[in-house]
Amino acid sequence: MSLSVRRSSSVAVLVAGAFFMENLDGTVIATALPQIARSFHVGPVSLNVGMTAYMLTLAVFIPISGWAADRFGARTVFGGAIAVFTISSIFCAVSNGLLEFVVARIIQGIGGAMMVPVGRLVVFRSTEKQHLLRATSFITWPGLVAPVLGPPVGGFITTYASWRWIFFLNVPLGLIGMVLSALWISNSREEENRPFDWTGFVSSAIACSTLMYGLELVGQQPTPWLTIVILLTLGGATGSLMVWHSGRHATPLIKLSLLQIRTFAVTIRGGSLFRIAISVIPFLLPLLFQLGFGFTAFKSGLLVLAVFAGNLGMKTVTTPVIRHLGFRRVLIGNGMLTALSLFACAFLSPAMPTPLIVAILFFGGLCRSMQFTSLVTLGFADVPPGQMSAATTFASMIQQMTMGMGVAAGAIALRIAALLRHDSASNPTIPDFHLAFVLIGLIGLISVLDFLQLDTAAGAAVSGHQHRSIAS
Repeated sequence: MSLSVRRSSSVAVLVAGAFFMENLDGTVIATALPQIARSFHVGPVSLNVGMTAYMLTLAVFIPISGWAADRFGARTVFGGAIAVFTISSIFCAVSNGLLEFVVARIIQGIGGAMMVPVGRLVVFRSTEKQHLLRATSFITWPGLVAPVLGPPVGGFITTYASWRWIFFLNVPLGLIGMVLSALWISNSREEENRPFDWTGFVSSAIACSTLMYGLELVGQQPTPWLTIVILLTLGGATGSLMVWHSGRHATPLIKLSLLQIRTFAVTIRGGSLFRIAISVIPFLLPLLFQLGFGFTAFKSGLLVLAVFAGNLGMKTVTTPVIRHLGFRRVLIGNGMLTALSLFACAFLSPAMPTPLIVAILFFGGLCRSMQFTSLVTLGFADVPPGQMSAATTFASMIQQMTMGMGVAAGAIALRIAALLRHDSASNPTIPDFHLAFVLIGLIGLISVLDFLQLDTAAGAAVSGHQHRSIAS
């Protein structure tokens, strides 16, 4: 292995670690909310604002990341983002009240919003096309693994230590990340200093936050319909303004012209539906196992870990499979298998043998890992180097939004299922969960339709598939 390949792989692992920290902190406090609430002398429901504030901040500030990296340098922004994330983690750990905690989580979200898109940009800029698939396999697994590992890790730390250690653990990881980023990452930047697009930032920030929060409220009981309508209307209006502005601004923050690149556009459209579908798994499965089957939180967490095992198990074969079959066949065939794994969850029952449940979840983990890696790699395969910064910003924002919407989609699907069956969504039953999985499976199946637009040579420079086909 050449020095450049080893270096790009090292940078990819570093970025993966930062991505893991960011995603883990988005879900790890879920099981610790009751204990944190007792520490702050508030109700557990009030602590949801800590999770929501973090996720919304990520979506709002991600669009700035590409401009900041081009203006101040990738190493400066990436290392600074890790520093902000680490320091704010300390403030989270020592917080003694809800307001302090929420403010610290918002600052932590700002750091997280800069870490991953800039880190991904560094990887794509420093990796040759033929090695891009390998590098992408490193930086995609945290987005799949962290949501699954978050709840059981948070529960373990909270049970056997203190919820404050959830955040203190970020400190040594952050220090290591800062040192390695200074050693491994060059401070590359664009020669032309483009002005900051304030209109694009404000409109995208309002659109992202209102749409995500409005959809999240749909799953609440009782449902604040007036608030939801206002939020979704505001989000749609500001989103339309952002689209109109992007088409007329010389250097827009969100560069919608990238959608003219077919491979990038397909992974944004169909990929978004896919990410929404797979993001439901860490939300619906624990609820099914605990509320439907009556399992303990610990047993539920252990079963969901089968999905995590499938994610990791697929990593060793992702690259050879894509190189042998090509992106189009993998995205279509594996997309249908992913939808099938979601439909299979509609047959889970308390009477089903545990090994069979584990096998179904493991199979689902294999499929979602393959699809996720394929989408991320193909999305940047045909993006010119000069547009890579804008592409990573755009893709990161959409990815964050769709993964956040996945939880909302799960709550909405569960509510629709309950209302269709017995006109009450307050106490979902096992059949309600089954119907919800069918609805989510249909979303996954619809996502495959967009991949039919790809030709067989899509992403050939990255996978090497076309070269071997010609040679043979």
